[in-house]
Amino acid sequence: MSINGSVMKRTVVITAGAIVSVLAGAGPAGAQQIIDASGHRGGGGLAFVAFAILCLLMVGSLFYMDKVRRRASEREDQPTP
Repeated sequence: MSINGSVMKRTVVITAGAIVSVLAGAGPAGAQQIIDASGHRGGGGLAFVAFAILCLLMVGSLFYMDKVRRRASEREDQPTP
C-alpha cells in the first residue's frame, strides 16, 4: 500500500505547522500566569469566570461531538437506495 505523494506532503506540512504553532503558543505563557488568581485586585473573580467559561466550552464541545457521531452512525444504518 503506497501513499500518494501529495497526501504525504500535506500530512508533513500539517504536522510541521501544528508543532510550530504549539511551540510558538507555549513560549510567551511558559514562565508566567495568564490570569492571576490570588484575589488581589479582583484576580480571583476573573480566574473563576475564565474557568467557568472554559468548562462550559468543554461540555458544549462534548455534546456537539456526540451529536455529530450520532448523525454519522444514523447515516450508516440507513440503507442506500
